[in-house]
Amino acid sequence: MRQELQSLPKGLAEDVARNLVMVANLIDEDPEQAYAYSKIALRLASRVAAVREAAGFAAYATQKYSEALAEFRAARRMTGSVELWPVMADCERGLGRPERAMAMAGEPEVQKLDKAGQVEMRLVAAGARRDMGQIDAAIVTLQSPELASNSVQPWTARLRYAYADALLAAGREGEAREWFAKALEADKDGATDASDRLAELDGVEFVDAHDEHDAQDGDHSDLSGATDVRDDEADDADEADEADDADEQDDLSDDVVDAQADEAADVDVDVDVDTDTDTDAEGDKSS
Repeated sequence: MRQELQSLPKGLAEDVARNLVMVANLIDEDPEQAYAYSKIALRLASRVAAVREAAGFAAYATQKYSEALAEFRAARRMTGSVELWPVMADCERGLGRPERAMAMAGEPEVQKLDKAGQVEMRLVAAGARRDMGQIDAAIVTLQSPELASNSVQPWTARLRYAYADALLAAGREGEAREWFAKALEADKDGATDASDRLAELDGVEFVDAHDEHDAQDGDHSDLSGATDVRDDEADDADEADEADDADEQDDLSDDVVDAQADEAADVDVDVDVDTDTDTDAEGDKSS
């Protein structure tokens, strides 16, 4: 790539290189952002094969298969290399054309691929067979010296995994489990989820610690909510008691007032009686 960029003015080459580095760094974790950087590089240097290839892989990672295929074809025309042949065939699969992928698997270009490329082409061809509902043919396609070999190569884990998955799709669960285990042995970088598939076959269920913590938080929230309800009910009861006490106090005050009024009335009566009595007495004396 560096050699290709040397054909550009220094400042432009540096700008393109920075964008291509960002594509490489982000393509696995953030494909959409990688795709955005690839478009910038493509706008700056569309006649550079490395740029077209990077743009193709960024489009492929975001499932823009038509665009990816166009970029891969452009890169291949510029370099004459067959290295991109398997991924071009896989783009055909992505576009819903597995027959074309199968046709590409039979082209002379496949014989020009290195061992890794040929294994990749075998994986694509098996996938195309499965797309067409030919599961037994897909299993046969994957059976190869590379699959049977005990040596671990960069492609070994993915090849074994694809074979195990095809076996499982054919209902051959016991064999599938054996090959998922073999895939896991070869998968030092965690490129597959073979461990999860094995656990699934064994009936093991994993609980995410984060989800469990959230569930516990939810339980605490429920308890807290229940406590709040009880507190509210207690407050309502206290307020009701206070209201009853106030009513009783008002009734008591009314009783006191009534009693005082009655006493005052009794005093008035007594005074009136006494006054009348005195008046009568004085009248008798005068007589």
